[in-house]
Order: sequence, then C-alpha cells, then structure tokens
Amino acid sequence: MVQIQNMLEIVMLTFLPFLELRASIPYAILKLKMDAFSSFFICVFSNIIIGELVFFALIFFLPYVLKIKFMDKIYQRCVLRVQDKGRAYIEKYGTVGLAIFIGVPLPGSGVYSGALAAFLLGVKAKQFLVANIVGVVVAGVLVTLIVLSGNSIFGFFVKII
Repeated sequence: MVQIQNMLEIVMLTFLPFLELRASIPYAILKLKMDAFSSFFICVFSNIIIGELVFFALIFFLPYVLKIKFMDKIYQRCVLRVQDKGRAYIEKYGTVGLAIFIGVPLPGSGVYSGALAAFLLGVKAKQFLVANIVGVVVAGVLVTLIVLSGNSIFGFFVKII
C-alpha cells in the first residue's frame, strides 16, 4: 500500500520543472522503495496533469504575466530555447513530433517545454492532450525500464538526495 506522504513527495517532485518524472520515478522506486507499477502510475498521471495545467495557463494567464518586466525577460529566454529545440520536431512530425519531444527523458524536454512549444507554435488543445499523454507515457516507460534494469546512474542520484 502506498503511503499518502510518499505519494505527495513524488507528485511534488514530478511537478518540478526540469526534473519531472525523470527524477520522481527513480526516487520513488529506489529511495522510497515503492513498487514500479505504483511509482509509474502516480508519476505519469501527475506529469500529464501538470502538462495540461501549464498549457492552459499559457493560454489564459500569459498575457497578464508578461506585463511584469522581469517575467517577460524570463519568458523571452525560455521562448528562444524552446523554439530552437521544439520547432523541428513539431513542424516536421506534428503531434507525433510533439509527443517525441515530450517523451525523450532528457534535460530541456518534457511537459513544461512541450507545453510552451505547443503554445508558441499554435498547437490545438486536443492535439496537445494526445501528444502530452503519449509523450509522458513513453518517458515513464523508458525511465522505469532504466531504473528496473539496475542502471547505477539513478541509484547514485537517489543516494545523494
């Protein structure tokens, strides 16, 4: 049985930009000793939810946030980086490309960058939902398989936390 405190820890870790489920799945399995299925399900579900929240926040709240000067500067830096990385995937492969961009469990990809890229390139909400779900599930499977294969990189990371 999964403890509520453990579940909240991995949800909060999943919500952190640049870490997402790349960190929360190894943390749950290796540090909290949760079973792989529960870890996968909680982290993937949390990551899908945060992707959707970020996408809709960009649509509805971004115009107001950008009126704040320092927020606009941060946004402009993020925009340039995400446009460079995400545009090629999305323009060439559409929704599948966005799913790949989200699903590659490397720094700079994931749901935060994917939501921003989708927003900037005018991807419709339904297309983003599909890409978000597929990409997060792919990333979750890859990370879980790496952790379960005994890869010591994640074990080392979790030991220093």
